[in-house]
Parts: sequence; C-alpha cells; structure tokens
Amino acid sequence: MAFTFLNQNFVADAGSVNLTVPGEMHDGHAAVLEGWAYRMLYLDPGVVENAASQAAGRPVAAPDFATGVIHDHELATQVRACHQILDHPHASLLAQQSALLSMLGLWIKRHAAERPPSLRAGTEPTGVARARAFMDEQCEQDISLDELAQQAHLSPYHFLRVFRRAVGAPPHAYLMNARIRRARQLLRTTIRLADIAQEIGFSDQAHFTNAFKRFTGLTPGKYRKHLQN
Repeated sequence: MAFTFLNQNFVADAGSVNLTVPGEMHDGHAAVLEGWAYRMLYLDPGVVENAASQAAGRPVAAPDFATGVIHDHELATQVRACHQILDHPHASLLAQQSALLSMLGLWIKRHAAERPPSLRAGTEPTGVARARAFMDEQCEQDISLDELAQQAHLSPYHFLRVFRRAVGAPPHAYLMNARIRRARQLLRTTIRLADIAQEIGFSDQAHFTNAFKRFTGLTPGKYRKHLQN
C-alpha cells in the first residue's frame, strides 16, 4: 500500500503499521499490481492516555507518536490479533479488553516519542490467587478486565502482565479453562447440553461444542458418552 500524508509519500509493505493524525487528510492506493487490504483502528486519545498512565503507574498525558510507517512485526501481529478478537462474534469482553490493552502497551512502550517509565511486573501471588478464585466461582459471567484488576488490587495493565507471568496464560484463557472444568462436572449429570452451554456462559450450544472440543479433543456429547461407558 502507498499513501500521501502531510505532503509526504509513504509505502507500507505487508506486516507494517501505519499511523496518521486524526482529522488530517490522507489518501491510499495500491503499491503493487495485486492490490492491498488493511485494517484500521480509530483510537480516542483518552484510551491511549489511560493505557499510558497505567503503564507508568501514575497519571500521564497521552504520548505523541511519529506518523508514517512502523516496521515492527510483533506490534503488527498484535494489531491484527486485536482486530480479529474485536470482530469475533463470540469473543468475551475479557478477551477483547485484554487484547486492546496489551496492544496499546506494546505500541506505547516501543514507539511513543517520550516513553513513560513502565512498572516492573512482579508475581503478586495473593492478587493473582484472588483473581483466579473469582473466575473459578463466576466463570459463567462475562467478566471484565476491570473486575479482575480490582480483585487483585492492581491496574488492568499491571494485572495483565502479572497474571501472565504467574499463570503462563492470559486471564481470558484461564476463564475459558474454568468454564470447561465446570462443563466436565455438569456432563456427569443428565442436564441437557444446551442448558449446560447456557449455565456456563456460552452464547449457544455450537459455541460451547467448539470451545469444549478445542480444549479436550472431544465434543461434549462424546465426552459424556465416554463417561457413561
């Protein structure tokens, strides 16, 4: 893709990240015969300011960034993953919030003109334990990142880093695992599969079936039959 912005010409190859200032005119056209496709995030300055403040552990202004093209494979991967999660019809609120905040944190850490000092993530075992217990007990709920951070007495940004370091997985993956553990217990009963799906927080039975098979390798029906045999 090629574009003109602030009287400058840019070429963005596949896997790059483009930055433009809100309200400023820019165009876009194919830089190769095959054409191009891209995804765009329109960020409110308050969202960026909040992420920067959480990363610094104190209130800071929204950072400035150099416009144009960023060649950062890891950031581009996170931007793409964030889009996919935000667009996914069955993505949990926790997964969406975590993906956005993680992506913003990486962007600010690597590419802000003045990078705020980042809090060092420890293990915070007590806070992580409280958050895990909360997800175990409330796994059927569409739990938010803010709720978990409050349980751990940490900012959402710091909580994400601490939880991943302590558990080895992000909170939304742990929440899904908690739902699957609850489902295994319920599959030992005679409760209908559709009712189990609803009880543990899935939007429908198909969503439940796909998630359960992804974690266990079996559909809920086959898992129940295996238990009975």
